[in-house]
Amino acid sequence: MPARMPARVAALALSAVLLATGCGASGEQATDPKPSGTSAASAAGFPLTVENCGVTTTYDAPPERVVTIHQHPAELLLALGLKDRMAGTAFPDSAVLPELRADFEAIPELAEKEPSFETVLEAEPDLVYGGYGSAFADNEGRSRKAFTDAGIDTYLNREYCAENQSVTMKDTYDEIRTVGDIFGVPERADDLIAELEGRVAKATAAVRGADPVPVFVYDSGDKSAFTAGGKGLGSELIRLAGGENVFADLDEVFGDVSWEQVVERRPEVIAIYDYAGAGSVERKKEFLLAQPALADVPAIKNRRFTVLPLTAALVGIRSAYAVEDLAPALHPERFE
Repeated sequence: MPARMPARVAALALSAVLLATGCGASGEQATDPKPSGTSAASAAGFPLTVENCGVTTTYDAPPERVVTIHQHPAELLLALGLKDRMAGTAFPDSAVLPELRADFEAIPELAEKEPSFETVLEAEPDLVYGGYGSAFADNEGRSRKAFTDAGIDTYLNREYCAENQSVTMKDTYDEIRTVGDIFGVPERADDLIAELEGRVAKATAAVRGADPVPVFVYDSGDKSAFTAGGKGLGSELIRLAGGENVFADLDEVFGDVSWEQVVERRPEVIAIYDYAGAGSVERKKEFLLAQPALADVPAIKNRRFTVLPLTAALVGIRSAYAVEDLAPALHPERFE
């Protein structure tokens, strides 16, 4: 624990450790223990009870100090105009949308990757909003129960609740709507959803009736290819943009496939996911172009690549932008 941790936060951390020790191993089920009847309980729409990935939380009032772990929750909150309630963020992994960059850079960055439990406590949040399941990794001391025991609410991106079903754009809109309700800004959420729906509608209208273009998503990998499967949002984004994920039959969000399978499925476009820690886009292109086994793949022969930030293929505001960017890359003739 850092030597300069505020006394109140240190007490919370010690309390969490003692509770965790007394209760043994924790599961994901938890209920917010905070009493109702706070001075802000009469705010419109509150108290509000939200069930999220097996955790039920009752909010007596909108959160005032939130820490986001991973970039896409931070961008969503900024798009809802909630910069002033953001006490910290962590794990930026792509370039931030230009219109959000100044606000994003003004938020304290707690860590380059997932922060420690103690680091989050130092920011004194009343809510921690995680983008990937790893935000609340039990083996790193950041379980949702650990935060609940410390008096801090948690919320996890709904993409990590949907283990047995495919993720769609509806999940993006539902995520925005729920977050808007939690923060007491439902009208802003409705406006943002309408804007994103408009972006998607314009792109899909432009490619309507076109033959779907076979697309291979390359995330990473050399001995095998790590790609987007049919359960992830990436497949739907490709479909909406007038394409077809050649590995849509892979019953996972992400998975490994062989290069022989890539050759057999003859993609005409390769979508490269761009994010920190996975090598540059140029290095990925050079690797693909240098593989003799891929030489006859149409996308390689014609050097047809498109690039998407990984955050654009996740449940968050960037997914609508991804459809907007993918459509002209797949069907340039429709945008001349």
